[in-house]
This record gives sequence, structure tokens and C-alpha cells, in this order.
Amino acid sequence: MAQAQIEALYRFPVKGLSGETLERAEVAAGQCLAGDRAYAIEHSGSMFDPANPRHLPKIRFLMLMRHERLAMLATEYSEADETLTVKRDGKTVARGALNTLVGRQILEQFFSAFMADDIRGTPHIVSAPGHHFTDVSTPWLSLINLATVRDLERVIGAPVDPLRFRGNILIDGLEPWQEFQWVGDDIRGSSGPEFHVVQAITRCAATEVDPATGARDLMIRKTLENSFGHVEMGVYLEATGDGPLVVGDTLRPVAEAG
Repeated sequence: MAQAQIEALYRFPVKGLSGETLERAEVAAGQCLAGDRAYAIEHSGSMFDPANPRHLPKIRFLMLMRHERLAMLATEYSEADETLTVKRDGKTVARGALNTLVGRQILEQFFSAFMADDIRGTPHIVSAPGHHFTDVSTPWLSLINLATVRDLERVIGAPVDPLRFRGNILIDGLEPWQEFQWVGDDIRGSSGPEFHVVQAITRCAATEVDPATGARDLMIRKTLENSFGHVEMGVYLEATGDGPLVVGDTLRPVAEAG
């Protein structure tokens, strides 16, 4: 039976910045993971309209694919008061409440100075109720198989931090690449939520960036293409039922779950 265990859960409150680990996350049908990519930092003029939110290409926002300096920062998000704390080398360099004008301005001023050599224009923090700044226009979650990451490590000859792939759900217990066999199937978590496995995730140059240092040190995409014949890592999930995801829970195909 193809059963996997959830080893870690992540969400990324601000697109392009560091993620936070969760022990439990609520899932709603047709939605992203709650709080995931709820904010973004627009850098090329104001095109996002909070009154009429729509998906924009990721190049409109600060992101690791082009702005690897972001990985030098560690961020902490307080859901209670929507405050973002930005740290560098363990020291707080900026803090502001994302739900206030003054708080956003403090953070925008920091990113304007920190990214001065890499962007044109003034960065703006944007959000809209219920909107998620994901790379795709549909509200999906992402799943990474740790056995697949280990197989990539074997080929590349170096440790590969799974956070390079910025997945929401990290699983173990499958064979390497076995998650691709789930594409087109429905899977269920042991605490209740169900998902449709939509497609494999095509990877970009953001995976070259060490999430701890910001260095472009591993040619992940090139290694995938040369060694495995594709540039995909992980799969997208569409939530089709409500319920919690909990670290330690299992995921398995609905057809096998009975």
C-alpha cells in the first residue's frame, strides 16, 4: 500500500521570504493552506489591486529566483497581530504590523534599502482577503517527497535542503519519485482532508539558492534534466475536502484507503 507519513508542514506568509513550521494546519476545499503566501512585496510599480485581486506573474514580486539576497533574512510572523519581524544574522533589522499603514511603510523602507542594488522602484507590500500569491493561478498546495530529495542528493553529490522547494507538505515513506504515480489520483489524510493530485511541479532557478545563505550553489534544475530527464520536483494538490493536516498523520490514495 502506498502510504506516506507527514514529516513537516510549512507555510510562507510573505512570498519570497522564509517559511514557518506548523504542527497542524487547517485545510478547506478549493483553498490554499491558510495563511500561505498571504502577502507579497511588489517591486515594479503598483499593479496589484486589493479591491480586484487577480493572479500576477511572480516576476512582479520579490522572489528567490531573481532576488537570492532574500535568503539572507530570517522572518517571523505573528498571526495574532499580523506582525512581521525580519532578522539578519540573528539580529532584528525591521519589524512592522502588516495590517497597518505605518507597519507596512517601516518594512517597505527596509526592503527598499536592502534590495537597492537589485530592484528598480519602491517596494510595496500587498494583500487582499482570501488571495494567495502562489506561482500558479489556482489555489493549490504543494507536496515534497523526502525520499525523492534524497535521491537527488545521491546524484548531485551534496546535501539538498528540502526547503529549496518551498513545499507545504513534506512526506516520507514512499519510494523516490513515487509521488508522481499519484498524479490524477485522490489521496486522503488520516485526520480527514482529501486532495486531488493535479500535476508535477516544474522547477525554476530559485532552487539553486541555498535557503540558509542565499548562495547560488547547486544546479538543481540542470541536474534534474540531465539525470532524470525532467525538471520536476514535488506535486500540486487541490484540496477537495475540509479537515486538519497534522504532523505524523498519514496520506494514502483513497482507492487504497477503503
